[in-house]
Amino acid sequence: MALAIFDLDNTLIAGDSDHGWGEFLVEQGLVDPTLFKEKNDYYYEQYQSGNLDILEYLEFSLQPLTQYPLDKLHELRAQFVTDKILPIIPQKSRELLKRHKDQGDYLLIITATNLFVTEPIAQELGVDDIIATEPEMVNGQYTGKVAGIPSFQDGKVKRLTQWLENNGLSLAGSYFYSDSHNDLPLLQQVDYPVAVDADDTLTSVAKDKNWPIMSLRD
Repeated sequence: MALAIFDLDNTLIAGDSDHGWGEFLVEQGLVDPTLFKEKNDYYYEQYQSGNLDILEYLEFSLQPLTQYPLDKLHELRAQFVTDKILPIIPQKSRELLKRHKDQGDYLLIITATNLFVTEPIAQELGVDDIIATEPEMVNGQYTGKVAGIPSFQDGKVKRLTQWLENNGLSLAGSYFYSDSHNDLPLLQQVDYPVAVDADDTLTSVAKDKNWPIMSLRD
């Protein structure tokens, strides 16, 4: 059994769930429409450029989770997934996941986006497990802080290494599909790195290293 690892945002889905959740909160009138949108867009640009301060961003992005009870958050999340995520899951993503499942691979999503946003997306995609940035929860309420290491850049390698140890698995024969140069640390760890609808930096690296380059967009 080989490990088939997938980035989520702009890889398996044709958009960014973290940024999209922020836009959804603005649309629902749950955050300051001007200030929150400005910061949400700013941090997304920082992510794309490779200059994101992940802890600073998480302090911003997790704050709305502290402002509502859990049942309300789950209600909002269900609406978000239905309205914003399902329409941007390409059929080719589902087909790729099925191919790996049919050949007996273990399907794992690893994403920098927090688990609150991504857990139901992973369930919709039918993967075996997900590694995501963990928002801290105390007494059934989100605190706005991060629990453990964010799964971002080198943090993805650290979180995956810990996950492998806990599950008695290895990277022998492993795949990793990603769109982003932020994932180069992990792409260089697997046997079969694949660039998917990749940014310019990752596309250039993939060409230099003769990594497969593909698109999952319909």
